[in-house]
Amino acid sequence: MAHCYRTFFPESHGGIEQAVLEIARELDSPVLTLSKSCLESEYEGVRHTAARRWFSIASCCIGPGLFKLIYRHSANLLHFHFPWPFGDVTYLLAGRSRPLIITYHSDIVRQRFLGAIYRPLMRYFLSRADRIVATSQAYADTSGVLSGYRNKVEVIPLGISEDSYPCPDSQRVESVESRFGHDFMLFVGVLRYYKGLDFLIQAAAGQSYKVVIAGKGPEIERLKALASSLGADNVIFAGFVNEEEKMALMSLCRAVVFPSHLRSEAFGVTLIEGLMNSKPLVSCEIGTGTSFVNRDGETGYVVEPANHLALRKAMGDLWADPVKAEEMGRAGRCRYERLFTADKMAEAYHQLYREVLLERGVVD
Repeated sequence: MAHCYRTFFPESHGGIEQAVLEIARELDSPVLTLSKSCLESEYEGVRHTAARRWFSIASCCIGPGLFKLIYRHSANLLHFHFPWPFGDVTYLLAGRSRPLIITYHSDIVRQRFLGAIYRPLMRYFLSRADRIVATSQAYADTSGVLSGYRNKVEVIPLGISEDSYPCPDSQRVESVESRFGHDFMLFVGVLRYYKGLDFLIQAAAGQSYKVVIAGKGPEIERLKALASSLGADNVIFAGFVNEEEKMALMSLCRAVVFPSHLRSEAFGVTLIEGLMNSKPLVSCEIGTGTSFVNRDGETGYVVEPANHLALRKAMGDLWADPVKAEEMGRAGRCRYERLFTADKMAEAYHQLYREVLLERGVVD
């Protein structure tokens, strides 16, 4: 089998890319994608072949070379990651009717006009899938799109492998601590419109703890301007951090805060990273998998979305009560080990691949 998605490491970093990496690494499957230039390489043990990306429209990467790449590839099953409209076209024109699994990471939320134009293609693509995988039961239950395909929807939560993350040495941790301190509230991710960072900055303004925002993205300048206008000197923009720096930040923080307020945030790999690192979580109830990862009152707090006062109260509680924060962090670690390891995710996908290939009469 082969995974197909619009971007991949090291050119692009995000939650879907991380999910693709984890599945592909665990099951030794290649990734077919688009990039600035054609290439064949290996990233953290995963074979990666890219056709040249010509341009992007509304985050949809387009590169006709992908047609030939997928058509000629020997994979007996194709695993596409949704949403990516050009991927739909590519499978329909070049997939040769091979068994198709789609991991449905998110509804299309913001591009309503383009979404209306795309909807017929999307429906046809989803109808061709042998299985559609939702990353949580909550998302499967609340997605208007998935409600039309319930007979083929499976639920497989995302998972991450602790072994794939670096363990920062003491010198690295000391270097990161010298820049950001410790016991801060930490956000890690791409700075996009649905991440709710406006509300995090408003919540942090005037508080005694620091908030570290690690990552880059299209919202960076606007968010910096907002922090400046509010006098939120305790909000620190760390910019892009590598994996070792990220793990050092995780080790130093008091809690991981994930203020996403729209359904574009379907799961949140950063939340799993927080569980793995025994950190309490603060997230918002948006009817997706984020509240499956973070159990309110057990592994952290789940608050009303787009409500900076609710975020402030949750962070303030964890700041004022370090013992409670540690207890929630330990509970989170147990939840990670029970539900969100990469080997559990990979075994579920491996079983699904076998079922689909058997149904299609394809020899694995």
